[in-house]
Amino acid sequence: MSLKEYLAAQTKLVERALDRWAPAEDTPPQTIHRAMRYSLFAGGKRLRPILCMEAARSVSAAVEGVENVACVLEMIHTYSLIHDDLPALDNDDLRRGRPTCHKVFGEAMAILAGDALLTLAFEVLAKTDAIDDARRARLAAELASASGTAGGMIGGQVNDLEGEGKTPDPVLLESIHRAKTGALLRASLRMGAIYAGATPEQYDALSRFGEHIGLAFQIVDDVLDVERSSEELGKTAGKDAAQRKITFPAVYGLEASHRMAERERLRAQDALDGLGARAARLRELADLIVYRTA
Repeated sequence: MSLKEYLAAQTKLVERALDRWAPAEDTPPQTIHRAMRYSLFAGGKRLRPILCMEAARSVSAAVEGVENVACVLEMIHTYSLIHDDLPALDNDDLRRGRPTCHKVFGEAMAILAGDALLTLAFEVLAKTDAIDDARRARLAAELASASGTAGGMIGGQVNDLEGEGKTPDPVLLESIHRAKTGALLRASLRMGAIYAGATPEQYDALSRFGEHIGLAFQIVDDVLDVERSSEELGKTAGKDAAQRKITFPAVYGLEASHRMAERERLRAQDALDGLGARAARLRELADLIVYRTA
């Protein structure tokens, strides 16, 4: 199966799980459920859940039901995008090629849609019955930590907001992106490892892979914001510079940023050496993340 065919199959698997767990649009109160599903099914790469599922498969062939855990990462990611796009944060009108949630449903409903997806993610974890209580607890703790304030996604967002307009600084840059983007990407690998019952060595290898690929993802994201158009990206291009955000091109320049992304890709590949042939798809995903054009 080609990488394109594989990604299409994995995306369908994730979206079927999302459809099972997200309340139907006609479930009262209908407006909030329409808003949740509008953003949840707006497209996107489904990268985080696919990484989670593939991490689990790199550990064990017996990972039935892993898509239920994987889909919570997409719920968290989508909630963060809904909130990021609000006028109080990044104030964006375009996401995944169509109007943002608050432009369609209003700011209040968009806030609640994000809140609802965050809450739903932990409900899904609590109801996952394919694993034991200890692993369920570890999964919930990992997701909460990666989404939270101390080194997690929200903490990175705070640093990003407070860094706007400041002189670009490498230390602040890394503190923003290892938390804002990298923490949830790393958690995707870790949660797959936990679900599959990874050994400490396997868990460590997948964690290191997640750290490097998470940083590479953000470097490339920053570069694409400079090099690509809004039509190509499906979101407003050039906003980082317009808002004077601290990004990799702002600190290091475009050429050096490209080199840094490639270095992180190679480090991510090296982290998988102990996992053998089972990690082949993860290697392909690392390449896809760095060499993508949107």
